[in-house]
Amino acid sequence: MDAVPATTYLLEALRTEGLTHVFLVPGGLIDPFLPALAGTRGLTPVVAAHEGGAAYMADGYARASGRFGACFAIGGPGITNMVTAMAAARSDSSPVLVVSGQVPTDWEGRGGFQDSSPAALNDVAVLQPLTKSSLMVENIHLLHHHLRASLTKMLAPCQGPVQLSLPTDMQRAAVHAPWEKLDQSLYSPRLVDLEALERLWQILAPGPPATPPVRILALAGAGVEKADASGELRAWAERFQIPVATTLRAKGVFPEDHPLSLGVFGYAGHRPAIETILSEEVEVLLVLGSGLSQRDTLFWDRRMLPSLALVQVDLDPQVIGRTWPAQVPLAGDCGEVLRLLLQADTPAAGVLEASSGQRRAWLGGIQAKGPRHYEGENTGSEAVPLHPARVVAELRRVMPREGVLVADSGAHRAFCGHYWEAYEPRTYISATNLGPMGWAIPAAIGAKAARPDRPLAVVTGDGCMLMHGMEIQTAARYGLAVVFVVINNGALGNVWLRARQEGPGPMRLTELPLHDWAGFARSLGLQAATVTRPGELAPVFQQALAGNVPFLVDVRCDKAFATPVTPYSQAKKEWMDDD
Repeated sequence: MDAVPATTYLLEALRTEGLTHVFLVPGGLIDPFLPALAGTRGLTPVVAAHEGGAAYMADGYARASGRFGACFAIGGPGITNMVTAMAAARSDSSPVLVVSGQVPTDWEGRGGFQDSSPAALNDVAVLQPLTKSSLMVENIHLLHHHLRASLTKMLAPCQGPVQLSLPTDMQRAAVHAPWEKLDQSLYSPRLVDLEALERLWQILAPGPPATPPVRILALAGAGVEKADASGELRAWAERFQIPVATTLRAKGVFPEDHPLSLGVFGYAGHRPAIETILSEEVEVLLVLGSGLSQRDTLFWDRRMLPSLALVQVDLDPQVIGRTWPAQVPLAGDCGEVLRLLLQADTPAAGVLEASSGQRRAWLGGIQAKGPRHYEGENTGSEAVPLHPARVVAELRRVMPREGVLVADSGAHRAFCGHYWEAYEPRTYISATNLGPMGWAIPAAIGAKAARPDRPLAVVTGDGCMLMHGMEIQTAARYGLAVVFVVINNGALGNVWLRARQEGPGPMRLTELPLHDWAGFARSLGLQAATVTRPGELAPVFQQALAGNVPFLVDVRCDKAFATPVTPYSQAKKEWMDDD
């Protein structure tokens, strides 16, 4: 191929890999990229307000698209501004490529302005603990190799962010090697331990005289979403009548209005999932793509261990058995495991099908025990200032079934996780492990860029707006129709709920001025409205969605309403007491 500048080569590689948008904050050390960014057809550059926002946008793009996200920044301060974003992507296994500019190679270590090369500040080393790979290209002949190696590491189990640092002289150099598109198997690995799968069948359908288990339950985690295996999970559950719960991170991989759905288990979880998994009734618990973290297990509650067998399926063998030993540790892709289970046409599959009626009866008993939601009456609350449960419920009623919700970190995350119903994968998006405040505001912009055909809303808080609220102007500038719903309660919600138990002094430290976020949004080019009464919610949400423009809804809420996390709080108290 003809030689092209390294900047053009790199952007064409991203376009070839299916990206439609990249996110950046311009600066001197990436000036050589600007002509290529402005001229690469099919790849839209989105300029963020802050480098952290650009990285969060790339993260949101990755989660919504199922591909990966990419962002650009200068080295030094640009990279250090991205540190939290990279940590959030790493903790949630989100594939993000960071391309950073660096001083020319002949400046290194000589006191050059913004020198963060390995001979100076060394921002490559800064990001190494937070990424799967952090490399500097010091020879143009290595760009092709380093880019391919970085993307491969980014997509390999367990996925995560990578950084590629490119000095300005390397950016201007010519590249002769052609980019060859990554093999699809990197995006959709089909690995599976067949011997472990056979052991699973021996448990699900043992030969006589053993009695086959009936009370089998699946707990679906993020691995199902990453494998694009929502359809396989549903088909398998329907064939064998297996009840399904999900983790909060995987909310939506199984339709929450499906007759076999038990809802979310763990933090902000639902009564059927929590009471059933902790009931000691379950004989076989099949964990699909969850590392069984603190929030996914209600503080590692051993009551969720089944009486017969814990089966843990994950592409990352490091998380299998991390919390509890599994009777069947099955390293493999959740999608491939489900496909093999679904397609089985064997006597063992017949045995499992034969007990379907008994599982339906078991499920009927679960559903008869009570409502799905804790404090479900709050979704109809007429309180003024408003109850957040009412806000989430009204937004769900107005939002189309295929609509996407991006939930931020704070008390509102609990209300969203519990009261929002999700029906498809990648329609409920949240940073659930590290959980940085304000993440959802820019992440939603990236998600909307990835899925422009889907209505998309953010539920965030006034504390989150103080951190990354400026990014709403990015949505306005690019016409990305995100509906920003701000739970405006004059407090750092979750922190305030804890601090008030410690007395007036701690409580005051967590209170905020009641800002006019609608006015702030209008000043930045968005349409906006303020809601002070419950009856105003639906009309304003309808207006916001119908306009197909960036819109902010400032909802005045009461900070004193408790979050629907009673089982989690009880588990936390028991854990602390045991210590």
